[in-house]
Parts: sequence; C-alpha cells; structure tokens
Amino acid sequence: MAAIVTNKFRLNNAEQFYESFAEASTSFYLFVGRPQAWTSTTPFGGGTDSAPPTPLDNVDDEYMYYRDMLAAKRIASADIQYAIPRHNWTSGTVYDYYRGDYGAQWSSTASDIVKTVNAGTNLWASTTLFYVLSSTNNVYECMWNNAGVVSTDEPTGTSNSELTTSDGYVWKYMYSLTTTQITDFLTADFMPVSTNSTVAGAAIDGAVRHYKVERGGAGYTNGTYATQTLRGDGSSGTFTATVAGGAVTSVVAVAAGTAYTFADCRIDAISVIGPSGGHGSNAINELGGFYVMTNTTISGTEGGGDFVVDQDFRRVGIVLNPYNYGTTTVATASTLNALKSMTFAASPTPGTFVIDEVITGGTSGAKGLVVAWDSTTRILKYIQTQWTGVTTAGDYTAFAVSEVVTGAGAATGTIASLTNPEIAYYSGMSIYAEDRAPISRATDQTENIKLIVEF
Repeated sequence: MAAIVTNKFRLNNAEQFYESFAEASTSFYLFVGRPQAWTSTTPFGGGTDSAPPTPLDNVDDEYMYYRDMLAAKRIASADIQYAIPRHNWTSGTVYDYYRGDYGAQWSSTASDIVKTVNAGTNLWASTTLFYVLSSTNNVYECMWNNAGVVSTDEPTGTSNSELTTSDGYVWKYMYSLTTTQITDFLTADFMPVSTNSTVAGAAIDGAVRHYKVERGGAGYTNGTYATQTLRGDGSSGTFTATVAGGAVTSVVAVAAGTAYTFADCRIDAISVIGPSGGHGSNAINELGGFYVMTNTTISGTEGGGDFVVDQDFRRVGIVLNPYNYGTTTVATASTLNALKSMTFAASPTPGTFVIDEVITGGTSGAKGLVVAWDSTTRILKYIQTQWTGVTTAGDYTAFAVSEVVTGAGAATGTIASLTNPEIAYYSGMSIYAEDRAPISRATDQTENIKLIVEF
C-alpha cells in the first residue's frame, strides 16, 4: 500500500506549534547549559569545543540537560516567527517557477515526470526554490522562468499585478519584510514569511494565468487562435494559442478566470492552477512556512542574577511546561535560575574559588563544578553531573550545611546555607536541543539566540 505524509501535515504542525505560544496553558522556555568543556573522552557523546557532539534523542540525554542547565528564559509569543529558507535574488541564477503538478507524470512516457528546474519533485524540494528576497527586502514568487533562462533583472515594486522583467521572468509580489522582522528574525540562512493583507485581498481563487507547452504536437493548422475557452470546473478562463510549423508554440492567458481546480485547454499545454485561495492569499503555506524561528535575548545578569556571567555555555534548547522547584505547578516566570548554590559563612573567610574547578564536601564527600563565585556575597553556584563525579564513590550526594568545602585549588569555605534552583529538574518536555562551541558571557554583553524548529 502506497502512502505519503503531505507537506500540509508539516504546515499544520508548524501552525499548531506557533499558536501554542499564545496559549495560557503552555510555557516555552529557552535554556542554556553545559558550562564544562566538551571532551573526546566523555562517554555517550564525546566531541570537543571545536567540534561539539550531535545531541542524542534519548531519555538519558534529556535527564542530562537539567543537570548542567544554567538558566532559562520564557519565550513570548512576540519572540516567534514563521520562517522559510532565505534565497537572495542573484543575477545569473535559474529559478524554478510555480506549478501545481510537480511530481506528476503527464504522459504515458515514464520520463515525463514533472520536475523543477533544479531537480526537485515538489515545490519546496529544489536547491534555489521558486521565490527570492530582493535587495529592498521584498519577497517575490517566480511565476515563469522563460523556459529556464538565467535571471538577470531583479524584480521590483509592490504591485498586485504580475511583473515581467527584461529577462522574460514573471514575478508575483508576495510581501515585504518589516523593520522588526529584519532586525530580529532575518539570518544568513532563513527569513521571516508572512501574508500581506493587501495581496491576500486581491488574490483570485482558481485563476489560471500561465500555461506550459510540454510538447507542441504536430499536424495543427498554423495560425493564432484568439480567446479560446478554458475547459474545467471553473469559469471565465480564456487563452490564445499560436501554432507554427504545425505545432503549438505558445499558449497565453487572456482572462485568468476563477474557481478552477482542474482545467483543460484541449491542446498540448498544461494549465497552471494557483493554490487554494489564489496566489498570495496565504504566503506562509504557499512558500512552505513549516519552519518556526524563536528569537530570545539574554542581557547580562538578567533575572536578578538568574543568568550568570563570566562563564560560557555550550548548549541551548527549548523545554515545554517545566515546573517550579518543589511543585507540580507549571512555571510562568520570565526567567528561571537552574543552578544550585551555597552561601559560605563570613568566618572563617572563604578562599577564592575558581570557575570550572571541582569542589568537594569535607563531610558528605559530595562533588560539584563551580559555575560562578561572588566573593562579596560569598555565594557559589554549582552543578553536579555524573561526568565530573558527584561523590568520591560515584553515588549522588548533596552538600550539607556546616560542612567545609574545598576547591581543587585548595580554597575552602564553610557552608552557611544551601539554595535550590527555581526550575524543577526533569520536569516538562525537552523538545529541542543544540550543542555548540562555547559562548562566553560578560556583564556588558547581550546574546541574541535564534533557533529554527523545522516540521
């Protein structure tokens, strides 16, 4: 039995994901973690800081994300955007053009499978695709590529009428990027996609504006056959056919008509029918917007110190509906501290602990890795992972109040109090993870983290 999961399934999943950010019952958080270096000897992953490992989609790794998590920030509905791969208009490129029948076999000859110019068998499968971003940040859809010539004339303007450039290409203006979209969501590889209301309002459902002569045939009477009626389930479509040398050489739309879902001009040409609603009625679906981009900004010690500085991180990800620590209540705070911390007694004066060194509890034997140390407040933030060892014997052990802690560099301090993180470890669902080379943080620094989720 032959079956497919269509691209509409991907679009629907992207839409559901996008809309869930505005739902009161959901809390998506961007998290950062992994302050310790990637090492080739680390079990179950390995990698190095210059060549980070690929995350594994398994239960063990999901647990691990919490043990070395630093902090998390809630992703607001204003921080997301539908996206598509970015394709700048470039002179000398052959662009694919819109057709509704890519992948179909239009004759009994097996080689007659309709493919894009760039070898794909659906609208979004080719290497250059069928839309471009212009130098003025307008997005155009290619409606005709002049039988596969290179594009040499950049499309311009925002007219609702199709534009024919000097190279014979026909373009359809779709939308323009806003200033916010450019500054917050435009990257080297992806660009925002949205529907222009004016373009959508002018869209005609089931219009036929283009015809493709697959084979000209033979034996026809030469001449120009003007304003022929387009057959099909729509109405008012007409075209003019030209025959020369006994073959059909061109078919040109006169009236696009409306409401066609199939059409037949009764000669050797294919009628190109637009998407449901018409071109531009839903640019997100038409251009393949099954990517959702998040854009989260982390500024200095945001969240009253939830995000540490003078430290680096090597993992970013998204967790859905984590709990507040010690509860089963879904977190809604803007930021969440994910680190354990200890406050040392003022006397005896604690030594100077060093970032990334291992500390050991003198009584408990507990071990941890220093993430941040503040000599003024005497607060040390730390993580405990199985990779650095959580006790000398290998079992997990928590640090204890009143015990003396010693760093690998011999600094000591007596624990006056212990503080839990704000996020409940292992709660919620980790739905995205990305391992990276180290990103260093400083007090006067702002990180702008963009993630692309593909459906």
